Amino acid sequence: MNAVEIIAKKRDGGKLSRGEIGVFINLYVSGKIPDYQMSAFLMAVFFRGMDFEETGWLTEIMLDSGEKVTFQKPDNIYVDKHSTGGVGDKVSLILAPLAASCGIKVPMLSGRGLGYTGGTLDKLESIPGFRTDLSLKEFQDGVERVGCVISGQTASIAPADRLMYALRDVTGTVESIPLICGSILSKKFAAGPRGIVFDVKCGNGAFMKNEVSAEVLAENLIAVGKGMGRKVTALITDMNQPLGETVGNLLELVEAMDFLKGKQAPDLYGIILELSAEMLIVSGLRSDYDEAKILIKSKLEDGSAWSKFEEMVSYQRGDLSIFAKTSDLPQAAIVDTCKSSRSGWLTGMATEEIGRLIVELGGGRKTKESGIDRLVGFKFFKKIGDEIKSGEPLAEVHAGTREQAGMAIDRLKSIITIGPEPPEIPALIYRRLS
Repeated sequence: MNAVEIIAKKRDGGKLSRGEIGVFINLYVSGKIPDYQMSAFLMAVFFRGMDFEETGWLTEIMLDSGEKVTFQKPDNIYVDKHSTGGVGDKVSLILAPLAASCGIKVPMLSGRGLGYTGGTLDKLESIPGFRTDLSLKEFQDGVERVGCVISGQTASIAPADRLMYALRDVTGTVESIPLICGSILSKKFAAGPRGIVFDVKCGNGAFMKNEVSAEVLAENLIAVGKGMGRKVTALITDMNQPLGETVGNLLELVEAMDFLKGKQAPDLYGIILELSAEMLIVSGLRSDYDEAKILIKSKLEDGSAWSKFEEMVSYQRGDLSIFAKTSDLPQAAIVDTCKSSRSGWLTGMATEEIGRLIVELGGGRKTKESGIDRLVGFKFFKKIGDEIKSGEPLAEVHAGTREQAGMAIDRLKSIITIGPEPPEIPALIYRRLS
């Protein structure tokens, strides 16, 4: 079949064969199919969808379009974690060294922030000299030697995804679940993991706003991953408020480092404990969740997880000396406090708006080419369900100018809802799927 026939078949709801998907994707990557025909194909998939088998074929073909890391050891200890994105989500910064300190090999390819969600690479680049542009050989060697590496996607990894995603972003087809699965899994599996644990965020600060849509995405990721011979599980976790205490690149990095040293926000600790236990089960290093959690807690308490973080940073040429003293840390020009104008209980947060406010302050990108201010952000003092007195601090605001700080304080007062009665506190973890 030619390109037009393949587009028309999917447009009319037909199931494509592996050969048809392969021909179309490979011709596009080689420049023999124009962008307008790929755009039509993406829109057909958006409206007609793909079943698990088609999505698996799509993922394999996107994966095979570029280079892949292949680890030589035959066991399952190579395990990654992927989050679908949220606000204040600094989990990867903690989880990679923590899991590695438990004996897991963590080959983690991460991304930059775009839109209202923060990027792991942007947070790590708050460390002077830290390299996120490792070659595939450096990446592979680091995983074997250190136990964990967090780096960015190279141009040689899944080029089909890179080309297709650029079109999805401008054709309104980003939210297609088969295309999301193909994009995520092709990049993740290119890094060589034998298993992946997915943290599928759900709530007003996530791409999936409700539990039903989060479950559909998780089920697709699991089905396709298992169909490709990998071990895959997923947790659906809450994103109706920022995770932990901070939002913003440097602030989140410091919170992650403090976590590894023993200062742990309860909600962040709960998520980390469950995800890292899941990674240990997937790896086969532990078969019981209680035993897995005992090991994880011991690695946090004896300093092993922090030492592994230092080792990873050193391998990737980062310099942690500025973090030795709080007084040496760079700080935004203006640090001010947002105080409550009434008493009551914190009943909700417009979490996506918090992420968008960070972008307005310069801490996120409006386009892929935008620079960012790593110093701006917020530190929150309250969570949903906390009682609040009038005049009590709600958040610390880090901004570049006095005008920006004032704007952020005014916006936060409308974003954080205070009511007369205690609310129902959202669950931290909604479901585990395997």
